[in-house]
Amino acid sequence: MYEPIRTKSVHTMAGTADFPHRSREEELDIQLAGHLTALLAVTDELRGLEPSATLDAAAERLAEQVTRLRAGRPPVRVAVAATAAASTGLDPRSAGLHRRAHALAGRALVVAASRADTAAAILAAECMDAHAAAVGAAALAAH
Repeated sequence: MYEPIRTKSVHTMAGTADFPHRSREEELDIQLAGHLTALLAVTDELRGLEPSATLDAAAERLAEQVTRLRAGRPPVRVAVAATAAASTGLDPRSAGLHRRAHALAGRALVVAASRADTAAAILAAECMDAHAAAVGAAALAAH
């Protein structure tokens, strides 16, 4: 009843066989590096508000993981300078930053688990725990 189509579809892209595709592992590496880089940026911002050796160590570990995932290219970082509010510990932005860092660490943990990257998964889980504790402490201090 209908005549079969004899020409190529206009919706087929020409030369798709030559198009380079990334593997699933490469896509997950890119995604994980992005989440860890965002977490590093929030961690650096927190270091400016709440200077501590724990945040310094976490930032260095995050930078190492990002560098590894990016084949040796280190992340771009902003210089951290402690603010005046950091000495009093009353900066209202801290709780929000800790919540954001907790969410980013959770995203990184999901990608690291699907990628089977144990080192990144452990680091993300530790960051989640630390930021959850900081949010809890801030909530207790507010009451």
